[in-house]
Amino acid sequence: MQTRSNSFALATLTALFFAMGFITVLNDILIPHLKVIFDLNYFEAALIQFCFFGAYFITGGFFGKVISKIGYPAGVILGFILTAFGCVLFYPAASTASYPIFLGALFVLASGVVLLQTAGNPFVTLLSPGKEASSLTLVQAFNSLGTTLGPLFGTAFILSGTAEYASKAQEAQSVQIPYLVIAGVLILLAVVVYLLKLPDVRKTAEDVSEKIQDGKVSMFEYPHLVLGAGAIFFYVGAEVAIGSFLILTMKEFAGIDEISGGQYIALYWGGAMVGRFLGSAIMRKIAPNKCLAFNAFMSIALIVLAVISGGKVAMVALILIGLFNSIMFPTIFSLATKDVGKFTSQASGLICMAIVGGALVPPVQGLVADYSNLLLSYVVPLLCYIYIVFFAVKGCKTSQKST
Repeated sequence: MQTRSNSFALATLTALFFAMGFITVLNDILIPHLKVIFDLNYFEAALIQFCFFGAYFITGGFFGKVISKIGYPAGVILGFILTAFGCVLFYPAASTASYPIFLGALFVLASGVVLLQTAGNPFVTLLSPGKEASSLTLVQAFNSLGTTLGPLFGTAFILSGTAEYASKAQEAQSVQIPYLVIAGVLILLAVVVYLLKLPDVRKTAEDVSEKIQDGKVSMFEYPHLVLGAGAIFFYVGAEVAIGSFLILTMKEFAGIDEISGGQYIALYWGGAMVGRFLGSAIMRKIAPNKCLAFNAFMSIALIVLAVISGGKVAMVALILIGLFNSIMFPTIFSLATKDVGKFTSQASGLICMAIVGGALVPPVQGLVADYSNLLLSYVVPLLCYIYIVFFAVKGCKTSQKST
């Protein structure tokens, strides 16, 4: 009966992961859109990701403690409500046509997504004892479905939602209705989750601690968790940086216009969706850390190919990285939080703080692009993937020693 209940809860959480992916990837549409409206350079445009992912660092640890008090289902409900409120704030932000106000609204929206992340990821792993990596990868595949459909939605209703001779103010207001629609859906999801009465799994986490009896008094005593947080920092930084500049790269080096680029970027995120469905099955037979090392190495190879080749070869190579990004987040998360027991909610908060990599790495790439060229700037995410190889080969092994 408990297994059936857990399976139902996991199925319900797919909506959460879909919503997170859908909302997050719309930043890739906002960057080229607002860059033109406000005449921004690459670094200034990357501040969109800085504000969004900066919220993870500022609120992640706090939300981890909140969830340990109120439980995972309540955390999910509050996350939907806060994210919806952030979406509503886009309406006045667009009316003022002010870039700083846009960034403020984005920070509020992102804080809601942080709460959803902090509750959702450990919720899945605690519902799937012994199958953490494969189950989280499968559920995260619906996150990738959201990131695949998000660019198509953004291209159709934001990039294509303004007339050719529209004023800057009219172009800014093209985001109002799409984000209000998203807010309405999020409120509906909050109501649905409340009515479903999902199980609270805090007791499951405490049982893990009692079973291990390792005497740990702090989450920082788990080296694999600390190293895993670093891997999350660099993974999210690399994934977001590539997605942020992909449309602009296609425009500059492959002659692809912004609207077509918005459609092509769906392939980048769609590759992650396909990879997660495949990876969920593969990791039931092959060790997750080995799959992680292989995928990180392939991402490195594709960046090298893109930088050397340029043109449409670079475009295809960069899009293909999405396929190999697929399993990275859920695999790193499950390896980093394995057997941390009663510290699970706090560990999730720490990892959500590490997602700040999405705020810091894109501006760094933007600076490199401003002072060299956009294609060469992809050396920044390349360095990120090198660290992930290290974690997969060596860093995660400490998790086995600490169990």
